[in-house]
Amino acid sequence: MTDATQSPRSVKTLLGARRGRGKMHWTDVFTYCYLGFGLFLMFAPVVWLVLSSFKTPAGLQEFPPTFLPLGQISVEVEGYDEPLLLFDVTMEDGSVQQLAQVRRIGIMAQMVDPEDPGERLQIPIASREPVREMRMAWENYRDPLERFNFMRYLWNSVIVTFAATMVTLLINSMAAYGLSIYEFRGRNAIMLFVIGTLMIPITVILVPVYLVVTNLGMINSLWAVILPGAATPTGVFLLRQYMLTIPRDLIEAARMDKASEWQIYWRVVMPLAMPAVAVLAIFSIMWRWNEFLWPLIVLNRSEVYTLQVGLNAFQGELDVQWHYILAMTVVTLIPVVIVFAFLQRFITTGIASSGMK
Repeated sequence: MTDATQSPRSVKTLLGARRGRGKMHWTDVFTYCYLGFGLFLMFAPVVWLVLSSFKTPAGLQEFPPTFLPLGQISVEVEGYDEPLLLFDVTMEDGSVQQLAQVRRIGIMAQMVDPEDPGERLQIPIASREPVREMRMAWENYRDPLERFNFMRYLWNSVIVTFAATMVTLLINSMAAYGLSIYEFRGRNAIMLFVIGTLMIPITVILVPVYLVVTNLGMINSLWAVILPGAATPTGVFLLRQYMLTIPRDLIEAARMDKASEWQIYWRVVMPLAMPAVAVLAIFSIMWRWNEFLWPLIVLNRSEVYTLQVGLNAFQGELDVQWHYILAMTVVTLIPVVIVFAFLQRFITTGIASSGMK
């Protein structure tokens, strides 16, 4: 039976699971409430981010904030060049009337009836509510992609993420192959040394790595972002632990068939280690795609900015363009979500088999 067939049935079985026979037990209620609360904590911020990305700058500054992207309705009024904002006004007799605002002076507003604009009324601002409608600010996505060269930043991030991930998978898998398949003195000591580098904070090595990159002439080059983090101790550890589970009989059989070490690595070990490779690929893509500090240090020209550095350009000293930042943040999430959706089935197998916590 295929995964596509099993997945809906598994979800249906999970949602219909009961401890008692045919009726809800109190532990069932607690479990579903707990799972629902966890689901809310995970997805509510994402939903809020997506909806907020369609709000106008004025809508983002409203308090209390609104959940949906709402925009105030404006109407054309005879005798006025610009459209006027529409409000529901509670009159002195308790009736509600829709009036358009001409101007606001302190706590009072001059308003007119759109049907009879000849008379201006003085209305306290506390007795009115704006008339709103669902309005999606698509310009939050359109303007950065058209006016601010954001497509260039997107392309740079794609190049960096793809190239860095390929280099990371190649180097880490080769190191893991050597530390798992070959038997030699000091192998465990080398592995302990590799794992020990995880305890070194990145801020400690920023200056030495920057000096190396500068001497190699890679400043303001995408290679300065791709190469320094190519070998990761996490990746070496994960792949090595998985490769240790591969039967040695397969390796010996390949050697008896006169296969070279490269053929054993590429045609025997790598296909069997594909679940762990997929997990490392997901981790690498997330690391590279979301990396901000190092690209900010080595990239000074706008034409080589990655997405995260480009997002920082919308934050000025006196003004922060939150509507653009939120919209482009949603754009940056899309590739990671797509990759995770395709490779997530390998995560449980890869991590469980590698012993990684």
